Amino acid sequence: MARVTYLTAETAPPAVASTVASMPALHVFQMLAHAETAYRPWLRYGGAILSDLALDPLVRELVILQVGRLAARYEWEQHVPIAKAAGGTDAQIAALDRGDLSVFDEAQRAALVFTESFVRDGEVSDEDYAALAARFAEREIVEIALTAAHYLGLARIMTALRIDPDEAVGPEGLPAARL
Repeated sequence: MARVTYLTAETAPPAVASTVASMPALHVFQMLAHAETAYRPWLRYGGAILSDLALDPLVRELVILQVGRLAARYEWEQHVPIAKAAGGTDAQIAALDRGDLSVFDEAQRAALVFTESFVRDGEVSDEDYAALAARFAEREIVEIALTAAHYLGLARIMTALRIDPDEAVGPEGLPAARL
């Protein structure tokens, strides 16, 4: 059971009520609306992560799934349909869920290894960074790190505040994730 209440358009403070009303009725949005002054900027930032990066959308989604696998199942459940819409296969998703990276290409594997280190303790080996740098431009590397950081921070909030699961809305229900 969640440690904070989920706000709705009717229960949210006036400063964020209209924004809450415009968002999918997901616990993550209803929980974070308590942070009135940060809510809209946080949504804009999350929207930028989902729709404004140079990073390939499938790589972005694989990074998010890796964070979800390691830190918050809520993220995993929400992003599986988005990863599929971005071109991820059932075999890739099942393999990642097992921690098996053998089905991914070298670039995807490098991003997933980097993300695992990033989530576990933040220390990425020189070898793993070199594998990432051999396959991605510096902008993309920073975007991989920003994506991992955003979703890891969100995972920690979800875990600490004990978010309840939601049915996945997929890219149709999350406009910023449309591909």
